[in-house]
Amino acid sequence: MIHIVKAGETLNQISRDFRTPLDAILNANPGFNPDMIFPGQAILIPGFPSPETIPYKIDVSITERRLNLFLNNVIIKQYPIAVGRILHETPIGNFIIINKAPNPGGPYGTMWMSLSKQHYGIHGTNDPSSIGQAVSRGCIRMFNHDVEELASIVPIGTGVMIHP
Repeated sequence: MIHIVKAGETLNQISRDFRTPLDAILNANPGFNPDMIFPGQAILIPGFPSPETIPYKIDVSITERRLNLFLNNVIIKQYPIAVGRILHETPIGNFIIINKAPNPGGPYGTMWMSLSKQHYGIHGTNDPSSIGQAVSRGCIRMFNHDVEELASIVPIGTGVMIHP
């Protein structure tokens, strides 16, 4: 997949966000100068399909506390969510799902799906009363049965757009 460098990003952070070794990124981008990255630059991230090839998209509204699942640009499912609290806001931007981990333990419920932003994901919860609230440390929380359903539908590489 192609990642477009955002202002303030470093190659090391991009490597961490996509959980892809820096060497793999450099090998996938021959002739690339790692000391000169700039906003708007396109970098190939190996190992992920292009989100444009995936018919599913996820749209997260922080203010509405709702996650919409699209298939071919048509909403097919809506889920209630919890979002980040003050000082731990849910990040705004475009990301992809880079991995899935069933039964991650701790407060993450029965499923964890990592986003292409280090430390953030879509996950279940062991506190269902938190859904609909701004209480997380920035992640998107869902009811366990909802996140399990979502994870069974969307593939790795699915685009996730998070907005206010």
